[in-house]
Amino acid sequence: MRTLQLLSRSWCHLCDDMLAAAKPLADVAGVEIDVIDVDSDAALEARWGELVPVLLADNGEELCHYHLDEAALRAYLARFPIESAD
Repeated sequence: MRTLQLLSRSWCHLCDDMLAAAKPLADVAGVEIDVIDVDSDAALEARWGELVPVLLADNGEELCHYHLDEAALRAYLARFPIESAD
């Protein structure tokens, strides 16, 4: 299963907004979203701190930051057909 990473902070309302906006699109595509607290990892905080929230593809590609770029997420998800459960 494909996975997106949402670099987030527990007190960040933009992070909550991005997760709420991205989750329905990810659910339809059969993609999970792993929420990662950047403040729990010094390297992540140093790299992404000012850009949080950041939505990353499973290959590390930055899809968007601050606010969901729905077009970018849809374009990324369209690269991968939905797999049948059969």
